[in-house]
Amino acid sequence: MDCDILVIGAGVLGLSSAYHMKRRDPYKKIIVIDKYSGPGQGNSAKSEGGFRNIFTSETNYLLADTSIDAFTELEERGHDVKLEFIGYLWLFSSRQYEAIKPAIEAIVKRGDSVRVLSLDELKEAVPCLVTEFGGDEEAELLGLEDVAVGVLGKKCGSLDTDALTRAYEAEFLKLGGEIMYNTEAKRLLLKPVEELGIPGEPFVWQETRIVGAETIKGAINAGKTVVACGVWASRLLDPVGLDSYMRPKKRQLFAFKDPKLEPLFKVRGLNSHGSVPLTILPKAKVLFRSELSEGSIWLGCADDLGRKFELEEDPQAEENYYTDNVYHVLVKYFPCFGDVRPMNMWAGQYAINSLDETPVVYEAHGMYYVGAASGSGIMKADALGRILDALVAGEEYAELHGGRRFRVADLGVRHRHVEHEKFVI
Repeated sequence: MDCDILVIGAGVLGLSSAYHMKRRDPYKKIIVIDKYSGPGQGNSAKSEGGFRNIFTSETNYLLADTSIDAFTELEERGHDVKLEFIGYLWLFSSRQYEAIKPAIEAIVKRGDSVRVLSLDELKEAVPCLVTEFGGDEEAELLGLEDVAVGVLGKKCGSLDTDALTRAYEAEFLKLGGEIMYNTEAKRLLLKPVEELGIPGEPFVWQETRIVGAETIKGAINAGKTVVACGVWASRLLDPVGLDSYMRPKKRQLFAFKDPKLEPLFKVRGLNSHGSVPLTILPKAKVLFRSELSEGSIWLGCADDLGRKFELEEDPQAEENYYTDNVYHVLVKYFPCFGDVRPMNMWAGQYAINSLDETPVVYEAHGMYYVGAASGSGIMKADALGRILDALVAGEEYAELHGGRRFRVADLGVRHRHVEHEKFVI
């Protein structure tokens, strides 16, 4: 089987990239393969589905802000990706806010829709939030600080990751793209540019390129090969001596639905739904959000230190991780979670770029890589697909949604230029 471009991975990054490449040239034969039976069944489906454009890094801001606009357009074109602008709410102690204040002021100066809430405004908006712990010995033992300030990002919220991935799949197929599910790539194919027919080729003295992949259904030869398979990318790149610039780390989500949590759906003046925004606690990197479609709360934790890097085929959530760790901090700030247990839980994996936590897009020997999104692949998916498309087309700049331009090499390796992000969950 031959094609112009082979895309390995039918998650949100692979399908966004395939769609934008096919949109550029509908006559190119582009094939997407994936080891699962449908789109986005790897880690795309296991994401919390949060999105935000609140970043101090101009790179992160452009990638996310233009992608959010693209998702809005997808909805206008009839794809119900359940885009809900419920907002992002960071809760800070006085000490934390003073440290982050210059970054917030820079975001406000840029013109983004950010609102800084005083303590009184927080208490009025979220009555179920505990902001002071005077005399609470357990809170002191946990190292909890009083909440002093809230920072609300308005062009932020949640979406249905499965619906988003299927939207890109549908648009790609509409243009004549081809997808082969249940087709796992076993290895990348290397061939010399000029074959001599000598056993043992390619030799070190030959110019060699990646020309497709060997799959469980046979070889697929391709003019260009895109690797967009998330945490599994290293399995293909390591054997040929290329770097995925990421390491996999498990992330867990816990879902709750209980009458005790009704106050979280009676929040005042923070969004049009009256629900709690995606809320980040001042301690332990705990975050949760309302899931409007089912009236539930989804909760996670960015537990970096102590959580090992490891690739797992079927990662499982650990209930005791919630009950013995997260719960004790959560219930102090939001007592309504008291004695409420998860109704469901699952785990996925982030492809962590441990150097700067910003996605990587580069080319080497006919292989084009997009990945290492560090948990932000969903919210940056459209922009990353356009940047990959521009790289494959040999263009210096990618045109992001709305006409904003982005220098492709900035996400590469040799001429990488990304700013340090100060607004990190």
